[in-house]
Amino acid sequence: MRKYKLLYLIILIIFMPFSVHGEEQTLTILYTGSLKGELETCGCSPKTDFGGLARLSGYISEHAEELSPYILIDAGNFTPKDTPQGRLKTEAMLRSFSKMKYDAVAFGENEKVFPRNYLYPLVKENKTPVLCAASEKRRSLSITRSDIKLNIGVDPAARHEGNLNLLLSDKPVSEAKLINGWDVIITSSGEELEEPLENNETIIAAGYPKGKNLGILKLRIGINGKVMGHDHRWQPLGKEIKEDPLVRDILNDYDSKVARLLREAERPLAGATYSGVKKCAECHQPFEESWKDTRHAGAFQTLEKAGKSSDPECIKCHSVGFGEKGGFYSIETTPDLANVQCEECHGLDRGHLDDFSKPMRPVTEKVCLKCHTEEHSPDFDYPVYLEKIKH
Repeated sequence: MRKYKLLYLIILIIFMPFSVHGEEQTLTILYTGSLKGELETCGCSPKTDFGGLARLSGYISEHAEELSPYILIDAGNFTPKDTPQGRLKTEAMLRSFSKMKYDAVAFGENEKVFPRNYLYPLVKENKTPVLCAASEKRRSLSITRSDIKLNIGVDPAARHEGNLNLLLSDKPVSEAKLINGWDVIITSSGEELEEPLENNETIIAAGYPKGKNLGILKLRIGINGKVMGHDHRWQPLGKEIKEDPLVRDILNDYDSKVARLLREAERPLAGATYSGVKKCAECHQPFEESWKDTRHAGAFQTLEKAGKSSDPECIKCHSVGFGEKGGFYSIETTPDLANVQCEECHGLDRGHLDDFSKPMRPVTEKVCLKCHTEEHSPDFDYPVYLEKIKH
């Protein structure tokens, strides 16, 4: 009789639900943070051509089955500065979050710059699940994914006992280490962490700056609801990722609105200050001829090919004097000031036209670094690049 009882107990244990005898569950956290208005990569260099919301959405859509069960969150600081163009970026960002069905989006320091009467109607319109530490009603939210109960918060005091607790913060990692009791903390501080840190049973991760990589944190959760371990990887969002056409439509709409913003801006008095390469060539024709063989001479065409010829953030490094009195305005109104010409490098000095003995500004490394930044020109080497434009 005892034999049969023992056999019965063994069979009962074997066929019990996994949740009773302790088999682990998994949950994947897909996370971004510190996007800072980066809707898509500028594409200036293959080495930095990573990121973009259309690629992000495309990757998640294509790999949803293998990633499931997952949650998608943003740890905050997703907006740029509060400018007319910055507001258009913010609108496109929130529309994209809505299309991608983000589970939670935190407001960080960047978002606090925008007036509430501007930002919150956008949030409501796009049904964005926003969390804000300054709001009594928006400090945390509860969701259930594959029988796992999660509490996602932005206030360290908003932890819920009995749930898997995930804190979204814009604090630096050093300060996040001082916060206790949370299972996972994801920051939007802009720091780069190769791997998440483990600190007092808390996993700390940081969203990759400007969204160049998607963070994928897979948690192994035990019967007691506690995190038993984790795996982590960065998913690069390179040009091989197929874009989501719905999010691409949002970005194309943004480009159209930016172009309209430029058309509606007050037009500077064209030609009042900058002369353009044709005027310089009256005395320096050999220099003009050698300039035509450089990439500077076709700089504006690269914008036209990329569909960014009306984007002020791009134009400033592909024309002469953009944003200044008498500088480039648009290819229709000031075509003679398109491309990177003499005065963009040698400076504006109309006194040289009155007295040719007066030299123009020498081209120093500091002049080049206005546009040849680490982000846009990672291979920039002043002596090497100077040789390419010497005349």
